[in-house]
Amino acid sequence: MRLVVKVGTTTLAHPTGLLNIRRVESLCKVLSDLKNAGNEVILVSSGAIGMGVGKLSLKERPDDVPTKQAAAAVGQCELMYTYDKLFTEFNHTVAQVLLTGDDVEDDVRRTHFHNTMSRLLELGALPIINENDTVATDEIVIGDNDTLSAIVASTVGAELLVLLSDIDGLYTADPRRDPNARLIPRVEAVTDEVDALAGGHGSALGTGGMVTKLRAARIATQAGIDMVIANGANPEILYALLEGQPVGTRFVGRKTA
Repeated sequence: MRLVVKVGTTTLAHPTGLLNIRRVESLCKVLSDLKNAGNEVILVSSGAIGMGVGKLSLKERPDDVPTKQAAAAVGQCELMYTYDKLFTEFNHTVAQVLLTGDDVEDDVRRTHFHNTMSRLLELGALPIINENDTVATDEIVIGDNDTLSAIVASTVGAELLVLLSDIDGLYTADPRRDPNARLIPRVEAVTDEVDALAGGHGSALGTGGMVTKLRAARIATQAGIDMVIANGANPEILYALLEGQPVGTRFVGRKTA
C-alpha cells in the first residue's frame, strides 16, 4: 500500500513546544515497521514552527510573519535531525521535501514533484514533507498540512491518507464540550451537513482543526482516496488500521469523473 501519514504539531510536541520524545520515537518505529512489511510510506509532518517556538524559548506562537518564518527555520532543522536520527536506527533513509503553493499549483512544478516522489519511493527512501514556512508568503502559502497532505496523496496516487491528530475522529458535536457527542466511524460523502460539524481552529501551537481536516477529506475522497482521522497519541493504531480494524473516522474515497 502507498500510504500518506500526516502528523500534527499537537502529536509531535508537548504544550511547551518541545518535542514529545516518546511519541515521536514510537511513530518512527511503527512507520519503519510498516515500510519493512512492504508498504510505501510518506510522512507529512507539521511541527517546524511549534518546535522553533520551543527552541527559541518564545512564550507563545508568534503572530507576525518574520518571527513565524524564523521559528520555522530553526524548528525544521530540529525536526529533520530528529527524524533522520530515529529512522536511521531502523535502517531507513529519509528525504526532506519542502513545498509551497506554487509547487503544487503550477503544472510543470507539480509534475517535477510527482517525478521526484516516485523516484524517492523507488529508491526506498521515506519522504518527509512539510510546507516551506520559511519562504511561503500569502500568495504562495498552502496554509495547513492537512490540506497539503491531501494534495500530496492525490499527486502521488496514494491508496490511503491518515491524519493523526489529538482527537479520535469526527464527532456529532465537540466532545470537549458535549458529553453526549458520538464518534462518527464512517462518512460516505463530505456534504454541507458534515462540514457543519466542524468546530474552530486547532491548538495554540498548530494551525489546523476539523475545518482543515474536512477540506482535506474533500480533496482526498474526490481523488478516490480513503482518508482516516485518528488519534495520534498511540501511533500503534496504524497497525490496526492497516489490518482493517475500525479506527477513528474513515472518509470513503469516490473518484469523480
